[in-house]
Amino acid sequence: MSLHGVVRRALGSLVHRLWEAARKAGDVTPASPAGYRFRRLGEGTCLSFPLGAVFGEAWIEIGDHTLIGERVSISTGMGPGVDLGPDSIVRIGGGCSIGRGSHIVGHQSIDIGDDVFTGPYVYITDQNHVYDDPEAPIGRQWPRNNPVSIGSGSWLGTGAIILPGTRIGRQCVVAGGAVVRGEFPDHSVIAGIPAKVVRHYVPGQGWLPPHLEVAENARNARDVRNPVDTETGVISR
Repeated sequence: MSLHGVVRRALGSLVHRLWEAARKAGDVTPASPAGYRFRRLGEGTCLSFPLGAVFGEAWIEIGDHTLIGERVSISTGMGPGVDLGPDSIVRIGGGCSIGRGSHIVGHQSIDIGDDVFTGPYVYITDQNHVYDDPEAPIGRQWPRNNPVSIGSGSWLGTGAIILPGTRIGRQCVVAGGAVVRGEFPDHSVIAGIPAKVVRHYVPGQGWLPPHLEVAENARNARDVRNPVDTETGVISR
């Protein structure tokens, strides 16, 4: 190997070691000075360096053993230094994993349950601009808030967008790239733009698409109204 190659290899190794040391030093944990700014930062929780835009920490709670990926933005309010009242606004449970480059933007209330995992570049917000005045620039119209909740055990795929007013039940899957608004029951698979339920778990039946679930519910309702005598086969009325 030439002298140039040896020097380049040594410098490359040094840069990588320094970057790794910087990453470890820059991580935000309950023991680091930046961790004290949060309303709560649970035991074993880490916000990975480099951070995204993080402000309003006094209104952010994160549970135990949650991993926040690199370049994740978590914010409350319109900007730093604003008094947002006595209650927390963004609440992330324990055992979660938030994918790199994601954004969680809270103004009123965002609740993320325990053991929620996301892919990278997920966007969650409880605020959006309105379009009440067709003549005024949309960006200058006063935004409107609507709380968001994501049930424990759910998975949000890469690039999913969770809009204000969304309530996702427990153990749900949101497909990558879905644009989600509305209420969704536990054990749903949610996909599309706009998102809708494409599968729902029915005990004893498994994962059914909505039209089969409706048919199954209708059949069960008929069976209840018109029970069959299993010995004679006669429908009692």
